[in-house]
Amino acid sequence: MPSSKISQLRVIAFTLFALTALVAAPTQAQTFTVLHQFGGANDGSAPEGLVAVDHAGNVYGSTPDGGVRSGPCAPLSGCGMAFRSQNHDGVFVYAPLYLFHGSDGANPFGGVTLGPDGALYGTTSVGGNTSCGNTGCGVVFRMTPPPTFCRQVFCDWDETVIYSNPGGDGPSLFYAGVVFDAAGNIYGASYIGGQFGNGAVYELSPSGGGNYTETNLYSLTGGSDGALSMTGVARDAAGDIYGATTQGGAYRYGTVFKLVHEANGYTFQLLYTFTGGSDGGSPNGNVVLDAAGDLYGATSLGGGIFQITPSGTFTVIDTQAGFMTAPLTIDALGNIYGTTYGGGSHDDGSVFELSNTNGTWTHNVLYSFTGQNDGALPISGVGMDASGNLYGTSTYSGTYGQGTLWQLTH
Repeated sequence: MPSSKISQLRVIAFTLFALTALVAAPTQAQTFTVLHQFGGANDGSAPEGLVAVDHAGNVYGSTPDGGVRSGPCAPLSGCGMAFRSQNHDGVFVYAPLYLFHGSDGANPFGGVTLGPDGALYGTTSVGGNTSCGNTGCGVVFRMTPPPTFCRQVFCDWDETVIYSNPGGDGPSLFYAGVVFDAAGNIYGASYIGGQFGNGAVYELSPSGGGNYTETNLYSLTGGSDGALSMTGVARDAAGDIYGATTQGGAYRYGTVFKLVHEANGYTFQLLYTFTGGSDGGSPNGNVVLDAAGDLYGATSLGGGIFQITPSGTFTVIDTQAGFMTAPLTIDALGNIYGTTYGGGSHDDGSVFELSNTNGTWTHNVLYSFTGQNDGALPISGVGMDASGNLYGTSTYSGTYGQGTLWQLTH
C-alpha cells in the first residue's frame, strides 16, 4: 500500500522535529524516563499501537516502519518490526525481536498482545498473501523465542503467519490488535474483506499442529452497521464481542456494535451511530469493557472518550483528550489510560488517566510531551506492569526523530 494511502487512513499529519541529546524529560504527576530512542533502519521507526508488559516487567511493541525494504515495503521506509525492552532489575535493554520482510507481513500498526501461552501476537496492515493486490492482504502473526538456547546478545524470535487471506471473503488489511478467550481463540476486526468487502469481525481457532481455522463471525455491509474497522474488539464473559467501525453508519461517521453470542452463532446488534457532531466520530484504537459491563472507546474526530452502558445509554465522558487514534487501557478499578496525538502543555501529545469518583470523570494529564528528546505525537496504547507503572511509545520526535519508548513510574 503506498505511503500516501497509509497516511490517509491514519488521518494524521506527519511532523518531525530536529532534536538534541538524550536526557530524562520533565516530569508532571509521575517520573518520566525515556527507555529507548528509535533510530530507524533495523532499530525501528514511528512505533504505535498496543504495548504489552509481561510478568517480569519486560516491554513489547512494534514499529510499522524501519527494517527491511523489499517487496511491498520497497517504496516505504521499511516493513516494520517487533521489539522487546528487557527489564534487568530496573535497567531496560532494547532489542529488535523480528524484522518483517513482506511475505511474512509488513507494517504492523496495531502493536502486540501477549497470548495466554506466553507467545506474542499481532497483525500487519499489508504483506502476506497477495490475493488482495500487490501489497498483500495483511497477516495475523505469532512470535516465540528461539527453540534452542541462543548465545548471542540479541536473538531473533521465530515468526509464524497464522492467517493471511488466501482469497475469497476472508478478513484483510489489519490496523488493530487482537484479543483472546480462555481457550486461546483469537478475535479481531479487519479494515476490508468479508462478504461485502467492508471488513469483518473474525475468529481464529487453534486446529492442531500450530494451525488456525479462520471464521468470519460477521461481515460488515457498509450500510447502517458501519464499514472499514480500524478498531480492536473486546469480549465479555458471556462470549459477546464488541467493536466499532471507522466509517459507515447512517451518518457515515462510524458505529459501535455488539455481536451477541448464541448457540448457532452471533447476532449483530447496533449500539450507536456517530453523527459527527458533539458525539464525535470515526472511532479508532480499540474498545474496552469495565467490570460492570460498560463499554468505552475514543473518537479521532472530535477527540472524545465515550461510554455505553449495558442498558444502551451513550455518553461522551471526556472531551479533553484531543485527537486520538491510540488504543485505551482500563485497570481493575475502572481507571482509563491512553495517549493523545497533540494536546498537552506543548501541543505535542500527552499521557492521561481518566478516573471516576462517584460517577464524575476527571481527566488527569500524567505527562505532556515537549517535542524534544522525550518524543512527540504518540499513537500508542499504554501498558501497565504489576506495580502500576506505565509504558508506551511516542511516534515521532526523539533524539533521532523516529520516536521513543518511555516509562512513567510513581
